[in-house]
Amino acid sequence: MSIQATRTARFIAASLAVALVASCGTIPRSGPTKNEIFAGAIENEGNAFVIPVDARVTTATAVGPTLGFSESFRNAGLMGTDTIRPGDTLSLIVYENVTDGLLTNVGASASQINQVQVDASGFIFIPYAGRIQAAGNTPEALRRTITARLDEQTPDPQVVVQRLAGDGATVAVVGTAGAQGVYPIERPTRTLTGMIARAGGVAAEPEITTVTVTRNGRSEGAYLSDLYKQPALDIALRDGDTVFLEADTRTFTVLGATGAQNRLSFETETISAIEALAQVGGLNPNYANPTGVFILRDEHERIARQVIGRPDLQGPQRMIYVLDLTEPNGMFEARDFVIRDGDTVYVTEAPIVRWNRTIAALFGSLNPIVSSARTVGVN
Repeated sequence: MSIQATRTARFIAASLAVALVASCGTIPRSGPTKNEIFAGAIENEGNAFVIPVDARVTTATAVGPTLGFSESFRNAGLMGTDTIRPGDTLSLIVYENVTDGLLTNVGASASQINQVQVDASGFIFIPYAGRIQAAGNTPEALRRTITARLDEQTPDPQVVVQRLAGDGATVAVVGTAGAQGVYPIERPTRTLTGMIARAGGVAAEPEITTVTVTRNGRSEGAYLSDLYKQPALDIALRDGDTVFLEADTRTFTVLGATGAQNRLSFETETISAIEALAQVGGLNPNYANPTGVFILRDEHERIARQVIGRPDLQGPQRMIYVLDLTEPNGMFEARDFVIRDGDTVYVTEAPIVRWNRTIAALFGSLNPIVSSARTVGVN
């Protein structure tokens, strides 16, 4: 090999090696490093607050979903199942104590009036008694009213009022109900849980099923499981209510050095950071940096002020909460820190991982460089 050829081979090898080292910054990785995230903090002229998690932060951020029924919904009394309503159909029998009565045929002592429908305004019409308010009354109260009206024209009338099938008071049950439909409010279905049971229960897991009741244009809701834990939430229903059942739509995302990277749904009403990691198989033992577990969130103004101690903050704030699982209380803080809808949980890679990748890329690529150098030298 000539001296000139050797120098040329060495130059080529050195140039390619330098190019490889210079390109190490673009070596594939799962995301930013722990130091890069801290470098983007507000105090470093970044655009997010980076906050280490401790007991104070955990308490301030432990805000669950704001579900529940207002006082007006909770205080609504049970509906009487015998109350007459617009759309109901009634049957009346009138007994008169005379041979030739107002309503009875000659020789008959009673007259039956079938299929008397309560109109949209809640009234019915009875011959010789006139237009009478039926809706809102029980059959017994309506009987007394009709008797009083007829008593002015026939001696000692006796009236029987029966409530037949009709539109009556109904509730629509939709969503993940076992059997969607419109159901009448009857004695067993006067409350929310009774009506849900009448509709076949729910097809989703009760723990993550939400129940929304829409009444007079206003919607309020609660978790199905809470209806059984807190009897006050098992509200009385009203005519025209709509009950909507659906599985919890909240999600969070897990990225970085974990067992899997995915967008996940809430499996329970509340999920902690440690449970969120468990849903994807925990930390990847070959890559994860247990001192760099981050939760990224657009935090509400009120909570951000409390966490950071700055009353001047306005509007939602970008917050990055940091968990160090190697600290004595790190696992406990991760167990207590509540994940919320839309959160991103990101686990950084250990520093040694990037170093190993750099070395592998460098020395793995030097083999063709050396081969080229030898080839040039031989030639």
